[in-house]
Amino acid sequence: MFSDTHFHFKTMDDSIEAGAETLKRYAAMDPYFAMDIGTHSDDLMDRLGHLESCISAMDSDSASKVEKFFRFSAGIWPSVPEIESRLEGIRVLEKQIESFSNAGGRFGSVAAIGECGLDHHWNPSNPDARDAGDFSDSVYRGERELFLMQLELAERMDLPVVVHSRDAFEDTLSCLDEAGWHRGIIHCYSYGINEARKFLDRGWYVAFGGSTTYAGKSRIEEMHALLNYVPDDRILLETDAPYLSPVPLRGKPNSPLNISHTYAFIAGHRGVEVEMLCECVDSNVRTLFRLG
Repeated sequence: MFSDTHFHFKTMDDSIEAGAETLKRYAAMDPYFAMDIGTHSDDLMDRLGHLESCISAMDSDSASKVEKFFRFSAGIWPSVPEIESRLEGIRVLEKQIESFSNAGGRFGSVAAIGECGLDHHWNPSNPDARDAGDFSDSVYRGERELFLMQLELAERMDLPVVVHSRDAFEDTLSCLDEAGWHRGIIHCYSYGINEARKFLDRGWYVAFGGSTTYAGKSRIEEMHALLNYVPDDRILLETDAPYLSPVPLRGKPNSPLNISHTYAFIAGHRGVEVEMLCECVDSNVRTLFRLG
């Protein structure tokens, strides 16, 4: 139960002791699948090493459970430095994926490319510290090229893509259509039903996180309609930990341990039992990631 298709494990728990404790508690929830997400061209092997250290600090039963459900993606989030060094970044990313294939062992191969995509939101107070000056024409073009290169890599490796799209729906759809690779997840979905229809029509899965629980009175009907619009065979759930903790934990650091709140919220709006929603998500994970 309570699969989590998107979190940032080392960012969430950078100490071995804290990471081991989180994994032990999450393993006790018996998740089918959990994916640690890449954001930098060179972070994959470091993330693998951190997980290995945490597992070494756990009891053997919990460690065995983690090895069964834990997976890694590898990708480049569109920060300005990564956009500017995109050609070298893609080379580094491919080398990291090759190294992981040789060292990942019990975690299999890389499960997905991403998160990658387009982010046209700016707020200097956010962790990415973007401001209006970061959105020059050259950055826009470079951001698009970086996204397209990762879509091409995913197609070449026959892998799903984890797409980050914020305030950039039309441009995102344009890139997906140009690449012609429609297999993956629209992560932390933040658009409406009309936009969801276009993603779904192309074969994409839609992932909801803790931000769905933030809808106030003015938006609750819209959120209810959206949560019911996405069909059973295309819905996924995630935390994006350590970000976007669900109500009633909003404003606190997030963790996969909190994902049950999001499952309960979405199951309630869809009029199903939490267990049924868990089964839908697990089935979709098996299909998307071609798991046995």
